[in-house]
Amino acid sequence: MKPFAEWLSTTSPSVFLQNHNSWAIPAIQSIHIAGIAIVLGSVFMIVLRLLGWAGMDQSLLQTARRFGPWLTGALWLMLATGALMVIGEPVRELITFSFWLKMFLVALATVIAVVFQRSLRKHDRQWEEILVKRGTTKLLAVLTFLIWACIIILGRLIAYDHVWGSWSPAAKA
Repeated sequence: MKPFAEWLSTTSPSVFLQNHNSWAIPAIQSIHIAGIAIVLGSVFMIVLRLLGWAGMDQSLLQTARRFGPWLTGALWLMLATGALMVIGEPVRELITFSFWLKMFLVALATVIAVVFQRSLRKHDRQWEEILVKRGTTKLLAVLTFLIWACIIILGRLIAYDHVWGSWSPAAKA
């Protein structure tokens, strides 16, 4: 991965971002963080509804329809800004354990969200009457929120990847 990261750092988009690092990377990171806030807020509201702690005046389907577009849009925004951050600092990003664990958790959280949305659209009455009341549903809701919290922490740890010691590909590079 290191040879690819080093090659990527020599491409013109990467060089541009590196040469304008005083404003480009911080601007991209700020937009990325705004996307994280939207994702976390949307997930949090859906989780609160699943737990029965908020939004009980709306059906679960209405809640998901309300926050789903925000969640989807923010995920696309984060994909774009995340790709720009990788292009801007490929060696820092691509050879860290934190980055790859974060990517795994992002994929997992995205799969959970897609499966939930599709299942809810097909079986909204079953969700409202049976599944919301199950302990496993509530546990999965809380775990999903915790996965997103871990994604945020791992994103921050990319800059401090040495905390993983020998687990980090950077230690072997």
